[in-house]
Amino acid sequence: MAMDGQISDLMAELGRNARAAAAELACASSERKAAALVSAAAAVNDRRQEILDANVLDMDAAQAKGITPAMFDRLRLDENRLRGIVDSLRAIAEQKDPVGRVLAEWDRPNGLHIRRVATPLGVIGVIYESRPNVTADAGALCLKSGNAVILRGGSESFCTSEVIHDCMVQGLRAAHLPEAAIQLVPTRDRGMVQAMLTAVDWIDVIAPRGGKGLVGLVQAEARVPVFAHLEGICHVYADKDADLEKARRVVLNAKTRRTGVCGSAECLLIDWRFYTQHGAVLIEDLLKAGVEVRTEGELLKIPGTVKANPEDFGHEFLDMIIAAKLVDGVDEAIAHIRKYGSNHTEAILTENDQTAETFFQQLDSAILLRNASTQFADGGEFGMGAEIGIATGKLHARGPVGAEQLCSFKYLVTGDGTIRS
Repeated sequence: MAMDGQISDLMAELGRNARAAAAELACASSERKAAALVSAAAAVNDRRQEILDANVLDMDAAQAKGITPAMFDRLRLDENRLRGIVDSLRAIAEQKDPVGRVLAEWDRPNGLHIRRVATPLGVIGVIYESRPNVTADAGALCLKSGNAVILRGGSESFCTSEVIHDCMVQGLRAAHLPEAAIQLVPTRDRGMVQAMLTAVDWIDVIAPRGGKGLVGLVQAEARVPVFAHLEGICHVYADKDADLEKARRVVLNAKTRRTGVCGSAECLLIDWRFYTQHGAVLIEDLLKAGVEVRTEGELLKIPGTVKANPEDFGHEFLDMIIAAKLVDGVDEAIAHIRKYGSNHTEAILTENDQTAETFFQQLDSAILLRNASTQFADGGEFGMGAEIGIATGKLHARGPVGAEQLCSFKYLVTGDGTIRS
């Protein structure tokens, strides 16, 4: 365990290096940033066995500590997930550079020409649990958007993250960009989390990626601005006008594709008239897939269901468990989601355009879907290449935080000897 003075000195060193790198990155060409990402992708691909070996060490240590199945799933890498990291790096490399985009442009009667232009935020601090892929995703998105990044990965993924980070540095080196553009905190000491949260001189914004405990701590303790994301309490509402086969596919995928991700459905709301017409098919599909369905009232008559406790509604299970409830129409579904949701992602299953529009207008979650799985709540699926996280706050960024969302803007004003009267 490092002493407080050592933590403070380390934070200052990381911060100074990041500030210097950010100043250089803000002026770096699109070609050099893309070249760094392509080289990093090649390094990850070439060193995949080394990464998998490190991941085995992390998984063994995590199992010995008894981490939850959801966290273990986030920690685990295999050939397919590694290929996903490589593909993500290449996809981000191919995206248009968000820096320097003219967001708006106009002339004033006084003769001034004004442009609002996208600029990097500066230095991003990313604090995350378990997910070694965040080391690549966050590093790539920050680089693409001209930001330096300080990564504080979870102790569970320390070995894996070290190798992936080294691949990212290889990419920076190959493109002649500052290696301090992507820094990984070189200690498991939890004191570094607190140091980052209060590093107002060095870090411009914190992006937390993890469970409720981590994100709640960050939001409560941070003096640095935070991209808010507390929980993924995602709802799926099967409307009376839902197509049965579409609904069956979507509900099953939304819950079971990966239960440990924040886009996994945690509550199924079924319109009474859908239930009257189609019976228990949605619940039975879930039960057959091995999902524990916690419910109440009429739905408890379905064999295999379990009586829900009040706290099961509004709970992020991150497991093969879902809460289910019958509702009387879209208005009651909306009221339930407003009461129990976390403003993350909600889906409506309906063929009725007006009902879908009501759902979209009256809910204020960051992501709203129609006839599609909540598991699409992902920056990669949105065409962003990857994401730093899903922001559920209302300031600056909402939904998947990609390269464009890691930009601010400045005003460039041109006159011709223009003076104010």
